[in-house]
Amino acid sequence: MPFLSQFTRRLNSLAHYIENPQLFVLRQRGGLPNTFLQLNQPWLHSLNINTVIDIGANSGQFALTINTILPKAKIYSFEPLPECFERLQACMSACKHFTGFNVALGDKPGALTFEKNTFTPSSSFLKMTDLHKTVYPHTKNTNNIQVKVDTLDNIIDSLEINDNILIKLDVQGYEDRVIRGAENTIKRSQILIIETSFEALYEEQPLFGNLYNELIKYGFIYAGAIEQNSHPKTGKILQSDSIFVRNQ
Repeated sequence: MPFLSQFTRRLNSLAHYIENPQLFVLRQRGGLPNTFLQLNQPWLHSLNINTVIDIGANSGQFALTINTILPKAKIYSFEPLPECFERLQACMSACKHFTGFNVALGDKPGALTFEKNTFTPSSSFLKMTDLHKTVYPHTKNTNNIQVKVDTLDNIIDSLEINDNILIKLDVQGYEDRVIRGAENTIKRSQILIIETSFEALYEEQPLFGNLYNELIKYGFIYAGAIEQNSHPKTGKILQSDSIFVRNQ
């Protein structure tokens, strides 16, 4: 049965690539095919998204993917690590509607110490818990750097932003601080895709319940998840990329 299940998944995957030829190019360029398949759906297109705000862009994996789905939308990406920002700029160089910012977002402007991880997607302002290091042993090594911090509202106020906004937020436990600095922008947004944790992987991070309670105050409802990560030994779900959509 396990072999049959694996074989079926591979057939389904091949079928997706045949039905969506752009997945070959997307995967080759470092995009996220699974995210493409889950978001390239009528419900998302019906929101008429004009602006995408990509917070915690890393090397452009999500920006590239959402640009493939919504080629006419303007994309604003935020990434504090210089080397990741360079790759982000190169990745999105062909997108005329893209603007990148080499800055971290938080609840107030300034400069802060950032825990730069050798596995850059796990970098954070917060220290890792032992659970994170156990589940993801390749993320044990970090070194501290100073990065510039601003609020999303400060930056957005200086730009011409069209409404029907999608915000993607992937900041490794710093979600509540980013939200506090983005209240005005969030009030204008139609959808948030936010990495949420069910167990503490970073010290003092908000968990799913905290973020859920916060976002419903802004008029959002929880609409499911597009990805989730589980504990390799127990199978317990640790994280998911949760979707919150404005309640119409």
